[in-house]
Amino acid sequence: MTAPMLGYPRGSVGRRMSPEYVRLRPDTTAAEALAAVRRDGRDAATVHVLPVADDTLVCTGSVTLGDVATAEPGVRVGDLVADAPTVTATTDAEVAARLCVEYRTAAVVVTDSERRVLGVLTVDTAARILEDAEDEDAARAGGSEPLRRPYLSTPVGTLVRSRVVWLLVLAVSAVLTVQVLEIFEDTLSAVVTLALFIPLLTGTGGNTGSQAATTVTRALAVGDVRTRDLGRVLFREVRVGAFMGALLGTLGFVVAGLVYDWHLGLVIGATLLAVCTIAAAVGGVMPLCAKAIGVDPAVFSTPFISTFCDATGLIVYFTIASAILDI
Repeated sequence: MTAPMLGYPRGSVGRRMSPEYVRLRPDTTAAEALAAVRRDGRDAATVHVLPVADDTLVCTGSVTLGDVATAEPGVRVGDLVADAPTVTATTDAEVAARLCVEYRTAAVVVTDSERRVLGVLTVDTAARILEDAEDEDAARAGGSEPLRRPYLSTPVGTLVRSRVVWLLVLAVSAVLTVQVLEIFEDTLSAVVTLALFIPLLTGTGGNTGSQAATTVTRALAVGDVRTRDLGRVLFREVRVGAFMGALLGTLGFVVAGLVYDWHLGLVIGATLLAVCTIAAAVGGVMPLCAKAIGVDPAVFSTPFISTFCDATGLIVYFTIASAILDI
């Protein structure tokens, strides 16, 4: 029974469903349904959810074993059909798994494009799918690929391959930061103290962007937001970033002003406000853009966003410094 399942797209629920199930016809009585469960249930993936379909396998719904067992023996199964979720075999496995968990059902019926029953996705399989998806997101957020096997049994060469691609991408993107420093070399030479605050500003921007990206990626995964919500997410993250930037900027202004100079304090405060706002906006929007073009949002991982925010933050920093300090 494995060969037909391999014909479905990689990552689809068709690859993860079980073709073993107990099918009931709408005109089957509750007593006959229980007899069918006793007869065929041993080989089925689950008997807690029973697809209901006619002789052409067109799905009309599903019933739970509990509803069948507590019904009068002569009641027809068609009268017990509940409003339960179904998915097509080409549906993304993670989407189907979350649907199963959301409805708190023991299984989701899988059909073809013409609603013919093909199999069921059990809650146990759904849980494994979600666990694999979370492992993948966690690995990519850290700039590597998931191992798919226990760490200690993974060859060193596999570990290297899972990390080196991301390191190369990040190394190339980090060149942007070096280019920015070269452009503002004269500014740094004029006020050497500016260099002392670079780690603070780039680190704050990277962390702010990573927090926003992680939050939105998680919201996408659980269905809290959709790509059509990009405008709302952007507006919300701009406000969050501005609020955090105002708090950190005020603190930076006071500390830098007391220790060094109030003009420098103003530079640090204004930069923190701008950097936090930009980083939160970018970090929040990137996962949605990735989803819109069919790319895994986790690809826009924390290291990538940090590097992007580093270069952008330095441009903002030196631009503000040049204006306020009249360099």
